[in-house]
This record gives sequence, structure tokens and C-alpha cells, in this order.
Amino acid sequence: MQALHPSSLRASPPNPLLRPSNRQSHHITTNARQPTRRRSFISASSSAVSAPKRETDPKKRVVITGMGLVSVFGNDVDAYYEKLLSGESGISLIDRFDASKFPTRFGGQIRGFSSEGYIDGKNERRLDDCLKYCIVAGKKALESANLGGDKLNTIDKQKAGVLVGTGMGGLTVFSDGVQALIEKGHRRISPFFIPYAITNMGSALLAIDLGLMGPNYSISTACATSNYCFYAAANHIRRGEADMMIAGGTEAAIIPIGLGGFVACRALSQRNDDPQTASRPWDKQRDGFVMGEGAGVLVMESLEHAMKRGAPIVAEYLGGAVNCDAHHMTDPRADGLGVSSCIESCLEDAGVSPEEVNYINAHATSTLAGDLAEINAIKKVFKSTSGIKINATKSMIGHCLGAAGGLEAIATVKAINTGWLHPSINQFNPEPAVDFDTVANEKKQHEPYQTRLGSVDITQWSLSLPSNPDFLRPFRSSGPSVRSPPSSSSQLLGSQVERFLPFSFLFLLVIVNFCSTLIGH
Repeated sequence: MQALHPSSLRASPPNPLLRPSNRQSHHITTNARQPTRRRSFISASSSAVSAPKRETDPKKRVVITGMGLVSVFGNDVDAYYEKLLSGESGISLIDRFDASKFPTRFGGQIRGFSSEGYIDGKNERRLDDCLKYCIVAGKKALESANLGGDKLNTIDKQKAGVLVGTGMGGLTVFSDGVQALIEKGHRRISPFFIPYAITNMGSALLAIDLGLMGPNYSISTACATSNYCFYAAANHIRRGEADMMIAGGTEAAIIPIGLGGFVACRALSQRNDDPQTASRPWDKQRDGFVMGEGAGVLVMESLEHAMKRGAPIVAEYLGGAVNCDAHHMTDPRADGLGVSSCIESCLEDAGVSPEEVNYINAHATSTLAGDLAEINAIKKVFKSTSGIKINATKSMIGHCLGAAGGLEAIATVKAINTGWLHPSINQFNPEPAVDFDTVANEKKQHEPYQTRLGSVDITQWSLSLPSNPDFLRPFRSSGPSVRSPPSSSSQLLGSQVERFLPFSFLFLLVIVNFCSTLIGH
């Protein structure tokens, strides 16, 4: 049970995944939410589509002010994105343990990781890598947000929370505990076995270390974990329960039991003779996904809070949605119906029409059924494929499971802020149905449309196929006040209405995450 800050008690939905019932009101009432009919953005009778009204209340607008990560390309956000832009593969043969007897012997294994300066020596020895990645990425995100060290004391820590999830939890600690029980008996199980194995401990340890007393828990929805965390964190801010949230995902499952479990599901590529080309989304010869690991964390704040402290705003979160296709534990619907309806809900929540989207960072796991199901879902919503670019981060870093959404959200924010899209590598023999520009094998500059709008969903499925898109956009906080085109958004800052420049842009990252194609698909 989380403590409530006395000054912020209010009638609000008990479920953090629920949105406030009235986006435009500054007050949340106790009236029951009336069911509403979902608006469709796609009309057969008219080509003119208007986006729903976007949020203008600076207390409810959510911005991204910091990013931190641990990845196969290191712990620096800029270096990570430079590696992606260069098309470098982070996939290699596993040498952390003897994988010679496994049918899959490679992955996106992190090497040379150091927590020096972020975790003390005692905890460095005790903690599962999953927890270490969370703490380091979280603290780096705060540094990026200009809240490192003593600067964190300048905010109200009772209104700052942590929501970093994981799909698998402390898997090494759990595996070691089971082995100790079997080989040596229960007396040899570590007292840290339970605390360091459960999924909420990353959020808890980061909050304890930093003294953050706001909402604190984890969400574990397999591949969708990070994105559920972003969605729930944003809603805590929008309901006034937090001024700031550290949110994202962390994972460290490249150990024998983790690799063996996915092998048993027949989910992994077995391209052992050429690991760097194994992750090949949308290619006809794809044969399964490649395991990865790491952590990706964002600092999310209300616009009002960020502006008051002069925070470096790098993007704006516009909205999200969650659902389930209620189809099958592992097999995605071939028509992508659950995902397409979730994307539509997300577009509505964000105040974005499909015509405004020109860039999608796809889930694209390199699985036979999954890649095409995702494409079918995207085509249901975005009727024209000619103006949309799609790329696949997993082609280079593998599928980082619960951390996938976090690492890919960071890649997407970098894409829209630099104007460069990283390539989808290993595009040798593409599926004919994928009639999008997949940024094949070479980076591309993103063309500046007049109102440069890209996409931010983070639409993800997990093993039970829940979907949840989230929308972000780069943020303009300065510049001349100009009249915006109809698709630009205005923001209310104190008593002023400052409009975005015509070339400000929005991005919709669509990551349709699902552990797909298991059991022979």
C-alpha cells in the first residue's frame, strides 16, 4: 500500500493505468465516468481528418526531461545512438557461461559494465544485474535531467516517484537460490533471495537510495513492461499524484535458465554461424528473435514543474492506451486487430490523427508471425504507407524484453531531435507485404515536413498480448511566437499562450511488443 501525500488527496481512479475522466477540466470530480463511444480517425467518406483536442493544462501535460540507459553499446545515450546510426550490431556469441550445448548460442550480451560512482561496493557484489542496470540507468537519467547529486534536493521528494518494471526480475538471484536449495539445502539459500528476485525491487532500491517518496512499484507485462510504466507514470502526473516520475524498464535474462526457457518455447533464432545477421525484421529468412538485455529510463515531469525548475525538456508525452486482443497466449492475431484498435485509442488520447504520423519505431522482433501481424495492424490505421518510415532497433541490440520499450523510446527521442533515423540492418530479402520505407541498412535523414510530425506510440504486446501505445514529441520551449498550422499544438504557460513553431514535430513510436511466434510459428 502506497502512502498518500496529505496535501494531494483527491477522488481519482484507484487503478494507475486509468486516465482522469475529464482531460480539459482542472478538477477531478467524484462522478462516475460515463461510457463513451470511441471516435474513429478513419473515414471512408472524407479524406479530411481533424485531430482531437490536445491537452493544454501545464499541470497535466507531461514532458521528458532526462534519459538514462545501460545497453550493449554502453551507458551513454549519445554513444548508444551513434552506434545505432552507424548500423553496428551488438549481437555476439555468449561467453558469460558455457552455451555450447544450447541450440542458440548468441545474444546481445552486455560486457564491461561498470556501476562505479552509482552503486557502492557491497551492493555491487550482492545485487542482481537487473537491479544494477535499473539503478545506474535511473541515476543517469536524473543527471541528464539536471537533477544529479544534491540538485535532487531542490524538488519535493514526496511528489517524485519511481516506476521501473522488469519482465523477468532478478533471474540470476532466483536461479542461484533454486540451485542452492537443490544442491545444499534450504539453509544455504541467501537471505537476499526473495528481495532481490522480486520485480519491484529495482524501483524500491532506487527510491530508497534517492529518498523519493512518491508512487513506487513495478509493472511486469513481459515485452510491454517499459511502456506500461511510462503510461502509468504519466497518469500519476496528470492526476496530480506526482510532479515527477522516473519510469522505464530493466532486464538481465541472458543466463542459462533464461536462454533455455526461450529455447524451449522455440522463439529464438538459431543462426549461430552468423549472429550479427540473426535479427532481421521483415526479412523472408528471419527465424526468431535474439535475446538482449539492459535498461532504459526516462524522467517524466509535468510541464509546470519542468518549466519552474528550468529543466532541459527533450520531448513531450502526449498520450497512451492499453488493451488486450484476447486471442492466444503467444500467437498474435494475423489481422492485428487488437493492436490496431489500441493504436486508434492512443491516437485519440494523444490528440493526433493518422495523417500526422510519418515515423514509426516498430516492435519488429524478427519473428515469422509477429512481424507481419504488426504490419497488418499498422496498415489498418495508417492507410497510406508512402509517407511513413519504419525502423527496427532490435535488428542491432536484440529483444531486451522488459527493457525493450525503454531503450527504443530513447532511440526514438534521439531520432526526432537529431533528424536522423537509424537503419534497420540485415534487410536482405524483404517481405513484399512490408511496403513501407524500413530505412534498410543505411541511416536516413528525416524529411522536414511543414509540421514535422512523427509517431509516438509505444504499442506493445506481452505474452498475454496486452497492448499499450504511448505518444511523445520533441518540445519547443523558446523562439518567436508565431501562428502555428492547424496540426501544431499550443501550450498554456502561466498567463501566456506560446505556440509551437511550424517546424516543431511530433512523433509516434509504434512498438508492437509481443513474444510472438512461439511454438512453431
